[in-house]
Amino acid sequence: MTGNKRIEALSAVLLGVASFFFVVGPRALNPVNIAWLGHGDPATQYLGWHFFRGAGWSFPIGLNPPYGLEIGNAILFSDSNPLFAFLFKPWTTLLPEPFQYFGFWLLACFILQAWFGWKLAGLASDRFAPRILGAGLFVFAPPMLCRLPGNMILSGHFLVLAALYLALRPEGERRRWTWAALMAAAALIHAYLLAMTALLWLADLIGRTRRRRWPAGKGVREFVVHLLVIGFACWQAGYFSVGAGTSSVGFGHFRMNLLAVIDGGGWSYVLKDIPEGGGQAGSNFLGFGILILAVLAVPAIVRRSARIGKAVRAFPLLVLALAGLTAFAVSNTVGIGPFAFTVPLPAFVLKLANVFRGSERMFWPVFYAIVFAVIFLTVRGNGRRKAAFLMGLALLVQTVDTSAGWLGVRRGLMKAPRSTWTTPLLDPFWKEAASAYKKVRWIPPANYSPHWLPLAAYAGANGLATDAVYLARVNAAALERSRSRAWEWLLTGRYETDALYVLDDSVLRQAAYSVDPRSDALFRMDGLNVLAPEWKKRAGRPLLAEEIGLFDVLPPLRIGEKMATGRSGAGTAYLFKGWSTPEDWGTWSDGEAAEIVLPVRDPVRSVVLEAGALLTPAHPRQDIIVEVDDVRVYSASLSYGTEPLIEIPLPEKSRARIFAPSLVRIRLRFANAVRPKDLGLNDDGRTLALGLRSITVR
Repeated sequence: MTGNKRIEALSAVLLGVASFFFVVGPRALNPVNIAWLGHGDPATQYLGWHFFRGAGWSFPIGLNPPYGLEIGNAILFSDSNPLFAFLFKPWTTLLPEPFQYFGFWLLACFILQAWFGWKLAGLASDRFAPRILGAGLFVFAPPMLCRLPGNMILSGHFLVLAALYLALRPEGERRRWTWAALMAAAALIHAYLLAMTALLWLADLIGRTRRRRWPAGKGVREFVVHLLVIGFACWQAGYFSVGAGTSSVGFGHFRMNLLAVIDGGGWSYVLKDIPEGGGQAGSNFLGFGILILAVLAVPAIVRRSARIGKAVRAFPLLVLALAGLTAFAVSNTVGIGPFAFTVPLPAFVLKLANVFRGSERMFWPVFYAIVFAVIFLTVRGNGRRKAAFLMGLALLVQTVDTSAGWLGVRRGLMKAPRSTWTTPLLDPFWKEAASAYKKVRWIPPANYSPHWLPLAAYAGANGLATDAVYLARVNAAALERSRSRAWEWLLTGRYETDALYVLDDSVLRQAAYSVDPRSDALFRMDGLNVLAPEWKKRAGRPLLAEEIGLFDVLPPLRIGEKMATGRSGAGTAYLFKGWSTPEDWGTWSDGEAAEIVLPVRDPVRSVVLEAGALLTPAHPRQDIIVEVDDVRVYSASLSYGTEPLIEIPLPEKSRARIFAPSLVRIRLRFANAVRPKDLGLNDDGRTLALGLRSITVR
């Protein structure tokens, strides 16, 4: 490369740097500034890295158990950019606290977007003006810019540009190893980018094997070697840590509308948002400047001076791959503006497609191929000066018009620098608890739980592990096991003593029923329900809030009122162990026993249950034994064809077994509980006995 060529190439790098400061601004480069990361996707991306840097080394390297505990296992699934995490983790003791590398990532994205845009434009012209102007058009592409305030790791569109360049450029000596390095990098950045680059590589490999008439063994060797490289990178990033955690829904919802390329969607002053039906996602808007350039390139197509048809025929498999990506992006639910229709697909096809449920993203290679084609036609269909003028005009229009979107992005990324986030956890209890526990758990366990961000930030700031997280994928089986274990804690009151629990309102009644008030503390703090195991046994740790008791979370009983136990009935509040999900008519027992807990303040003589049993001619009898506070008080045998009222007499001295003297516990034991599917009724696998319709206290 001559001196002039080096200077020209350097100008592409400088274009990327200037564009970064123009769109993003300098504050993101401050490594201790996390103010701009305190929401949604950026928050989980930063927290994933923050937990990872404090965790010990593992193999595979990308495992990140402190962020997610049993339900999340790898930094990949917090979208934290494993490549940068691997590069920075060895130096974590030298790095400040906090430390974020996401500003450096965005700077790299702009530089490399400009660089590979320069390289791609060079396939159309070796002159400086069209190359640098073409690079500018690639930089100011709305699909890349719109990712900056959200999942910023997906701003790595330079990987797509690099893949297109490798697929279109003439044969090179280092082509195969460049492909290997590119796909390994993509695997260590984001799965969607890996899928796109891998498909373009396959099209390139098969196409070159055919064109060059390589021996079949040569192509097979490259395929196997590259597959091993990709597999190793995926293994180390943690792709295989979620097992059965692939999402089961989303394909067809997060799709691309057929009008997306001309839909301004907030990224144009001129082209306004086109009304779309539900489920559209993302931005694949070409930009007003590129659309103008495309219209001006039409004469070149008509005159055939650019020989576009010959160029297309030279890369049939690449064109086929791009067509396939377009079809996948549109999905089987085809949207045209506000209208949509669905093409039925087999269940197994939909399950596979849901691996990449955000299908609209798959259009990005096609998007950049269109931009390249427009540049190619403009350069080849016009004189040198005219082509430069048209491209310069298009870049000016593109930059100014897309500011309708990126100016708002800049404002968000240029927040006043801060090294902490605002938190609702203000009480001194939280600091005290951080020295008493090793984990923070949310019950019931869930991905993207209502208070995941303040809890994860609190855990991260205090060196605690947590399952209050937001991950792209979780292990479905592990999540179900975690929920079962949490329910067992609630039923038995035997919690992990090294974990601080924050409870959803839906499980607060069960926790209040089973908690041991002699050692554990259950209270409300800063708007959250907190359960601190063995808090009262810890020396020097006073109770900092009024405790929550069962009477605080159960509605008062009304003597004589019939309380329905259907979906919206008042009686469901008193159903504890052994009940299924309420239905419109009432609630089934589930298992061989079920419990009702009643907070009794006034004298109560009996409790009447309006119920029906699961009975058929082949299963005509259901025997029930009723205990009140562990004392047997009633038994009944329900027969087929009856809808009984069960009146349970309460002993005069009936009291709650342990904690609240005015708490009455009624346990129903079922001798003949059975699964409907065993009776041939349906596929219901629950063990049913009693269908409870209402509770009345007399």
